[in-house]
Amino acid sequence: MLESNYTMPTEFIFVGFTDYQPFRVTLFLVFLIVYTLTAVGNIGLIILVNMNSSLQTPMYYLLSNLSFLDVSYSTAITPQMLVNFFASRKSISFYSFVLQMFFFACFPDAECLILAAMAYDRYAAICKPLLYCTLMSRRVCNCFIVLAYLGGTMTSMVHVCFTFRLPFCGSNIVNHFFCDI
Repeated sequence: MLESNYTMPTEFIFVGFTDYQPFRVTLFLVFLIVYTLTAVGNIGLIILVNMNSSLQTPMYYLLSNLSFLDVSYSTAITPQMLVNFFASRKSISFYSFVLQMFFFACFPDAECLILAAMAYDRYAAICKPLLYCTLMSRRVCNCFIVLAYLGGTMTSMVHVCFTFRLPFCGSNIVNHFFCDI
């Protein structure tokens, strides 16, 4: 591809959902309530699993990490979206755009890998009950978690790096409410 004269944008502008004020207030309240319930429920589950000694099993350990990823995924997008409901200029800086896109890709990928580890946990518990303690030791669970986070990070880096190698010519207006590839 030939190099041409173009300028990287310094910010992106979100179109969002609507400009009609009553809808914006309603949508803001709905998304705020859903986000609050999501955060409180998942953080409550994490605290419960860590405080209750009877829940210190591989299944609940993986479940608490899944809850952490749910809170992180929600927090990557929702606060900026809530601010943009009432902002006069719905913009995001270039680096914030890159970071939001990275987290938007990283957390779901890691979540899928943790769900796969949870499926393996249930397989080991049902099909190999005598070997379960060996197959799902604390060390194995920690390896699953580390590999899930590394896998999510690596796939997200690939998406973001390849996306931002492309030239940005034309409009910097994003017809959405968050940063997506």
